[in-house]
Amino acid sequence: MNIIDFRFRPNTPEIIDGIRNSNMFRAACKAIGFDARQPQPLDEIVEDLDRMGVELGVITGRDSETTYGSPSNNGSVLSFCRAYPNKFVGFWGIDPHKGMAAVREIVRAVEELGMKGVAVDPYLAHIPASEARFYPIYAKCAELGVPVFITMAPPPQVPGAILEYADPRDVDRVARDFPELTLIMSHGAYPYVNECLFVCQRNANVYMDFSEYERAPMVDVFVQGMNGPVADKVLFASAHPFIELKDALEAYARFDLSEEVRRKVMYENARRVLGLG
Repeated sequence: MNIIDFRFRPNTPEIIDGIRNSNMFRAACKAIGFDARQPQPLDEIVEDLDRMGVELGVITGRDSETTYGSPSNNGSVLSFCRAYPNKFVGFWGIDPHKGMAAVREIVRAVEELGMKGVAVDPYLAHIPASEARFYPIYAKCAELGVPVFITMAPPPQVPGAILEYADPRDVDRVARDFPELTLIMSHGAYPYVNECLFVCQRNANVYMDFSEYERAPMVDVFVQGMNGPVADKVLFASAHPFIELKDALEAYARFDLSEEVRRKVMYENARRVLGLG
């Protein structure tokens, strides 16, 4: 079966060091044992993707410069996509606090650099997804016809961030205000599992992944949703290298899914979101 991983970051040495030393995730990395993650050269990573049947990896950028003082990692997204344009798809990270500069950056990223979407993180921006500073970003993405990837779950021990910023009810408001805009909630808005599923169910333009929570309490509710009302709305995503890709694939292999649902979740739904047919 072909696979599209909708949240994948290559575990090159630079990426591993950047994550473990970041202002946002330094404590979280210690809490989850991230220091044990092994870096690889990019060509080996691509070989592993091919071996595991992963046709495409969606790499999401992050810009939290205003709240955490770290420069964006968009440069690495661009370099990966240029090195392997048939293997990686890029979503440009945007900082909502940068106002019209962020809007102009979206235009450049999509029209000049070939990015296929935009990524935002309300949790790290310290504002909910429906806050006014996000709306110029949503409007420009709707105009350009590109999806917005919204990180919607709280990593542990991130300074200054609170659970409230990851509430999927804020995405419900955005979906109402921008019905032409495709929205992807990442990490299943955990622990708001039921709310996340229902926001996807009631809004034609909202999708989700539940990466990092494949073995968490309430995962059975995600599986029920995939076998039921949100079969067309769930995207497989590993969150590699926070979660090893092979571990995420093993978790999905154990889920009690029909072959039709499995094909949708692992591949077909992502193709539709990416405009690949």
